[in-house]
Amino acid sequence: MKKIFFLLTSCFFLYTSVRAQTPAYLNTSLPIDARVKDLVSRLTLKEKVDQMMNSTPAIPRLNIPAYNWWNEALHGVARSGPATVFPQAIGLAATFDNALALKESSAISDEARAMYNAFIKNNNHAQYAGLTFWTPNINIFRDPRWGRGQETYGEDPFLTTQMGVAFVKGLQGDNPKYLKTAACAKHFAVHSGPEKLRHVFDVNVSKKDLWETYLPAFHALVNAGVAGVMCAYNSVDGQPCCANTYLLQDVLRDKWNFKGYITSDCGALADIYQGHKFVPTATDAAAIALKRGVNLNCGSVYYSLVDAVKQGLVTEKEIDSSLSVLLKIRFELGLFDPAKDNPYNRIPESVVNSAAHRNLARKVAEESIVLLKNDGVLPLKNNMDKYYVTGPNAAVIEPLIGNYYGVNKNMVTMLEGIAGHVKPGSQVTYRQGVLLSRNNVNKEDWASGEAKTADATIYVMGISDLIEGEEGESIASPSSGDRVDYNLPSNQIDYLKKLKAGNKKPVIAVITGGSPMNLSEVQKIADAVLLVWYPGEEGGNAVADIIFGNVSPSGKLPLTFPKSLDDLPPFQDYSMKGRTYRYMEAEPMYPFGFGLSYTNFTYSNLKLSKNTIKKNEPVEAEVTVTNSGKVASDEVVQLYLTHLPGGEDIPLYSLKGFKRIYLAAGASQEVKFTITPDMMKLVNEEGKSVLDAGNIKVNIAGSLPSKRSEELGAAKSVEATFAVK
Repeated sequence: MKKIFFLLTSCFFLYTSVRAQTPAYLNTSLPIDARVKDLVSRLTLKEKVDQMMNSTPAIPRLNIPAYNWWNEALHGVARSGPATVFPQAIGLAATFDNALALKESSAISDEARAMYNAFIKNNNHAQYAGLTFWTPNINIFRDPRWGRGQETYGEDPFLTTQMGVAFVKGLQGDNPKYLKTAACAKHFAVHSGPEKLRHVFDVNVSKKDLWETYLPAFHALVNAGVAGVMCAYNSVDGQPCCANTYLLQDVLRDKWNFKGYITSDCGALADIYQGHKFVPTATDAAAIALKRGVNLNCGSVYYSLVDAVKQGLVTEKEIDSSLSVLLKIRFELGLFDPAKDNPYNRIPESVVNSAAHRNLARKVAEESIVLLKNDGVLPLKNNMDKYYVTGPNAAVIEPLIGNYYGVNKNMVTMLEGIAGHVKPGSQVTYRQGVLLSRNNVNKEDWASGEAKTADATIYVMGISDLIEGEEGESIASPSSGDRVDYNLPSNQIDYLKKLKAGNKKPVIAVITGGSPMNLSEVQKIADAVLLVWYPGEEGGNAVADIIFGNVSPSGKLPLTFPKSLDDLPPFQDYSMKGRTYRYMEAEPMYPFGFGLSYTNFTYSNLKLSKNTIKKNEPVEAEVTVTNSGKVASDEVVQLYLTHLPGGEDIPLYSLKGFKRIYLAAGASQEVKFTITPDMMKLVNEEGKSVLDAGNIKVNIAGSLPSKRSEELGAAKSVEATFAVK
């Protein structure tokens, strides 16, 4: 018995001795704040500064490996190993399906964890190998000229909010202790071009536009617990976004109580003194960015913080406080814990581009495709004698991926998807026929005439990330990725005219791209028009599923297609007056929310729970939606509010709800919305949300309720009005 007691006593003292020797920052039983404080106390000033850069070096004496904060997952893990490539963000927005967005981002974060686990096993700590993803881009796509608009969820604050919140939740997971990955809302704030001026441009924005349009999605993502926020390159009202007291301190930290980390856009701190000339030196830029809330520098300016301390511009205590925010994120990701403690470390590598994820990518692509025109030629039968596939975007991967993309070994082009769907005994021929954005060098035309020999011609045209995208990425763009020319390349239109001239057989235009473009000629000439965005790795199969009727199209436009840039204010004007469906009075080419189907839907029997309410009361709206056609299909039911009698500063319409439903042919469904008092509020010139007495009109439809929507074939909306007392 004495021996047993002695053995137990020895084991206890050995255990407590080992625990006593374990540094507090590695003690998983302690609160994270205590672990962070302990780790910070062990670092030298230089080590602290090094840990505030996007590429942090290892600290061997503390057994801390290197870590790079910069990673991307806009529509799949990007710029890293093979991964599932989902449709570009603007395509996801066209689904109007936030539940699907959650599924997609959950799949992305599964792959991210699996890839990270593999990188760690391989001792790979490089850029794009970490768990901190600078996604999503929730800027408002206010002007079709902006090349990076493809990264956003469109022009509407409500839609952007719904999709962004879902995407963040999927990326970060629901574990009570660990973050699956760390999402980051960007670019804060009021950022949407021009690309060429972004390092020097100062945006002047009214409080109304700021709080009504540009900030709601950021606020919603902060409320949803997003781990990070990225400050933008540009200035707002005279202060660079990464040194902006109002945005970073007054709004983000104080008003919204944001506790996560703030990172600069890459190179944005250098812009503070080099581009905006806001301060004279790198040391001054480092000091002011730190004091105004930036925790992480993507770039090199924060190396000057050591000098800033020596000069008395900042204190080491301020650096400790800022660094602690960053380290807390790394602890929440489990990067300092034993691998066995974190369930996300058990996600297998087999999830990466798995069959399930490929199927999900295909579903997202199918839901995103927008049918803009159909003269009865779609869907095609898949047993015709001959199909002719042509166009600059038919057989290459650029139109599949957009920007910020991943890669893998099986990217299904439009040509491959179509060829894989036709039955044996049918012919499929292909010629590119025309270059993407310039005239053919060889003027001999062996391509356009083949359309007359085919039962149907599928012309895959449009643009790609070679023409639109980020500064430096779009190598065929003369304007740093922006599209200051709204038209499609004229050589593509000329080729379409040749394909259709004297040809009584169907010509289907499949349009790729991530932004509004002038499709007026395409609308006139082609027998059917499909907008497919940048549809991802399964894009070819998804397009074929729509063309051959395996799936009825159900995508809706998350932005307005104006008829001309002449209908819009200048690109550099950030006022919302005259912009988007909410304030643009000119008739559009295609309205917001528009998209046709292979069936017809009718809306009827709109009922409101009350005709008169007090200011703190909600209203229930219920409508009957009927599939009055012969094809089963999804429909996106959209709720819009309009304040009467209206006025210059009051939105013409405001999207306040949407629901995607499935209806069999002939079936009906009651769809209900709750209109809350917050939805009824308007933002005044001081940026305050207020609800005044008056009448509010409710419209429910499958598109923006407008004459133009009905002219293009959308179902007529139903409307009712209630009064606020």
